[in-house]
Amino acid sequence: MPVVIGEVGADVEKGTVLVTVEYAVIPKRTAEFMDAMHEYDRIRRRDGAYRWAIFRDTEVANRYLETFLVNSWAEHLRQHERQTQADRELDGRLYSYLSGEPVVRHLIDADATET
Repeated sequence: MPVVIGEVGADVEKGTVLVTVEYAVIPKRTAEFMDAMHEYDRIRRRDGAYRWAIFRDTEVANRYLETFLVNSWAEHLRQHERQTQADRELDGRLYSYLSGEPVVRHLIDADATET
């Protein structure tokens, strides 16, 4: 998965982080993709996510959106540090089911980040 670079603010321990990852799946690989995504559920939770889901777009048949919540930006940065060799192998397998690069977005709880 993409590596997050840069600071969000001075207090990286405040505010829930919503991470979304948008995938364009090769239609014939959907079943394999979904199997891999359910492995990601376990990995995301192991690494600190407290809620995880995968959604299928109703307007674009091969578009899926993974979402997960983490307690803070600092915790999300630690998720990147926890990646194992098995996780990287799953990444490689997952990428083989896609027709392009995933689009990652990071959103921080607006109430927690206002000054």
